[in-house]
Amino acid sequence: MPSGDKSRYTDKQKRKAEHIAESYEERGTPAKEAERRAWATVNADSGGGKKSGSGRGHLESNASQRRTAAQRSASAKKAAATRKRNAAGK
Repeated sequence: MPSGDKSRYTDKQKRKAEHIAESYEERGTPAKEAERRAWATVNADSGGGKKSGSGRGHLESNASQRRTAAQRSASAKKAAATRKRNAAGK
């Protein structure tokens, strides 16, 4: 498969990349850069194109859902404290 060939991606992955690219373009990103970022995002989420073999049916990552609400809240509080500390130091 030549570089840049999108034939090995599912229809859902193609739609997702198109939607992401449109969003970037609406915010002023050049079309070529928007498309590059969109496909990078799709690859990060799903690990690339269609995969064959047993156990490969789930493409979407649920990594962000593995953290509990308490963990996310603690992380947000820590980040806010760091931003406040850094702002005070400037």
